[in-house]
Amino acid sequence: MLGFIISMIVVGLIAGAIGRLVVSGTSGMSIPLTILLGIIGSFIGGFLGYLLFHKDAQAGAFQPSGLIGSIIGAIIVVFLWVRFSGKKHVTR
Repeated sequence: MLGFIISMIVVGLIAGAIGRLVVSGTSGMSIPLTILLGIIGSFIGGFLGYLLFHKDAQAGAFQPSGLIGSIIGAIIVVFLWVRFSGKKHVTR
């Protein structure tokens, strides 16, 4: 169980960091928020993979995905966070 939690944190950090690199306007995001959005993105990536490819259908719709699916899910989640977080960035 502890190994699963640690692996989710590591995958969340990697996926969230790549999501932050891809999506602009993420400079004010903290590391814990990056990890959290990466973990959420991992589950969204697993859900999308399940819907599209029906892989691991016996495990159910909500499952952690591979690193590629996690990155795609994290990009989606980070984009939505930046879009709907309500923080307005002033550019000069």
